Amino acid sequence: MTTLGTPLSPNATRVMLLGSGELGKEVLIALQRLGIETIAVDRYDHAPGQQVAHHARTIAMSDPAALEALIRAERPMLVVPEIEAIATPVLQALEAEGVVRVIPTARAARLTMDREGIRRLAAETLGLPTSPYRFCDSLAELQAAIDGTDGHQGIGYPCIVKPVMSSSGKGQSKIDGPDDVAKAWDYAMAGGRVSHGRVIVEGFIDFDYEITQLTVRALGDDGEVETHFCDPIGHVQVSGDYVESWQPHPMSMAALAESRRIAKAVTDDLGVTLDGRPGGLGLFGVELFVKGDQVWFSEVSPRPHDTGMVTMTTQWQNEFELHARAILGLPVDAGLKSPGASAVIYGGVDAAGLVFDGVDEALRLPGTDVRLFGKPESFVKRRMGVALARAADVEAARRTAKQAAALVRPRRA
Repeated sequence: MTTLGTPLSPNATRVMLLGSGELGKEVLIALQRLGIETIAVDRYDHAPGQQVAHHARTIAMSDPAALEALIRAERPMLVVPEIEAIATPVLQALEAEGVVRVIPTARAARLTMDREGIRRLAAETLGLPTSPYRFCDSLAELQAAIDGTDGHQGIGYPCIVKPVMSSSGKGQSKIDGPDDVAKAWDYAMAGGRVSHGRVIVEGFIDFDYEITQLTVRALGDDGEVETHFCDPIGHVQVSGDYVESWQPHPMSMAALAESRRIAKAVTDDLGVTLDGRPGGLGLFGVELFVKGDQVWFSEVSPRPHDTGMVTMTTQWQNEFELHARAILGLPVDAGLKSPGASAVIYGGVDAAGLVFDGVDEALRLPGTDVRLFGKPESFVKRRMGVALARAADVEAARRTAKQAAALVRPRRA
């Protein structure tokens, strides 16, 4: 039986989010609806999640001393990483000491904070199908890996280069020939979350489409962990950054079964603690490439996924509610309510304190909704909101979502 306390009281159930952007904000709202006392942590003041949480804290989460001091001072029941740039050895130490429970586990936070840990787990430990890949520490190593002059078969052209530690497509680029290599290296170095000097280069897969398979590990009636799957989410990315998503994405039964096999294999492994105990509750965003009935693993995030924002209009319980319920040990329902789509609203300008015109026009379109994230500062390509649309079919929803997003016009005040 799960017991939940009353916030701001001695018996409160306290949950700390490390990272409080637009995804964290929705998780915090879902937690608060269940009477959870929330602590929103981010690297800058007035982050979206900090605006709705009971407590707001601003620290550099990659600073081990600062992170440990904050967790020991706040003593939350759960620590929920919402970004990659976190001092994960601190989480591992505190979890081992019994100070806190990390979602899904401290081990999962460590493995998924950079692409090397999770790719080696998927391909080399679990034997899941992935694109050919190599890790490189210099421009010379990158060129050698592509050309095959490092003693291994060359990755060849075209290929994809990404920093081992980044998010939302930052630092990611496609290389079509030798003239693009140096530029891709420089872009990866500028786009990584930390000054790591390491990239992954991947062979290009000729896929038909890519999906996000939201996968939920939650407790069943018998107290054992059960795996639930949401309907597959299709999406469009530009330079590795999500701009549009829809659910459900049509795919063959064989491809769907293989997608879920791969998703379960990787999330089952990430659910194991450092000392070998099963656990690892919560929602995972598993990214997959699909061609016909063939499926390749790409990446996994042990938290709600940006493409999954579409579930705010398509599912009975959206991805944020699923995450909140699962980590608290509550039952979940991953069922689809309606076909729908999402489209990103970009800032369009570099400015602080934007105003938004056209929200009323967007909401007059049938079946639409709009979420403005409340970010205090805008950049040209920073996500400032999302338009959502539900319809009888996915294609109609996509058209309406994109139309609604275009009607919302951010500008300087």
